[in-house]
Amino acid sequence: MSVVSAVSFLKPLHMRSPVAQGRRHTLPASEFRSLSPEDAISVFEIEREGNKQYTQYTGRVSIDVFLTVLAAFISVSGECPLLLDEVRHFLTLCPELSLGWFEEGRLVAFIIGSLWDQEKLTLDALTLHMPHGMTVHIHVLAVHRTFRQQGKGSILMWRYLQYLRCLPYVRRAVLMCEDFLVPFYQKSGFKVQGPSEITVGPLTFIEMFYPVRGHAFMRRNSGC
Repeated sequence: MSVVSAVSFLKPLHMRSPVAQGRRHTLPASEFRSLSPEDAISVFEIEREGNKQYTQYTGRVSIDVFLTVLAAFISVSGECPLLLDEVRHFLTLCPELSLGWFEEGRLVAFIIGSLWDQEKLTLDALTLHMPHGMTVHIHVLAVHRTFRQQGKGSILMWRYLQYLRCLPYVRRAVLMCEDFLVPFYQKSGFKVQGPSEITVGPLTFIEMFYPVRGHAFMRRNSGC
């Protein structure tokens, strides 16, 4: 099973756009593809908007603390404080483990992941990419604020997990999230592994996993 096969899974998904007859479109209405370092600015713009809202929500600690420590905050609403350099870091080392959803050329939602080589996530997992690992650590799933409450987070996660099944070295996917997001990821097939070892001030997280290699039949019939 080759990476070429996996890339073919990310062919643009074209949908009919409600435009007037006679108007020419040069960009697909909807497209899914891996991100590149050149997309980092677009990613960061979504995150920056989320950071403002998250600061207002917490009010307990400065945003600098969250930007420094909470590099793997998982959200379906955009509150994911990754620094721009960290975004570029992962999109340079492992762009194939990211997935962006573009509508008419505009990034509306994205996932960024990297490889990890241990059973549980540690602080090192927030900044490291382990090339020989077999676990995909999903650092963030974020949706632009103007496109939320439309089911885009669930759709993007489904496509991402389908894509991971096409990568022969991936055995499972893991993430950490706050309690209120557990039901969302359970609907996507993730299972609760237990409390995360990572804490940020008063915040605690739940670690969840998805057994990618447990779907051999689906892989055989997925075209990978």
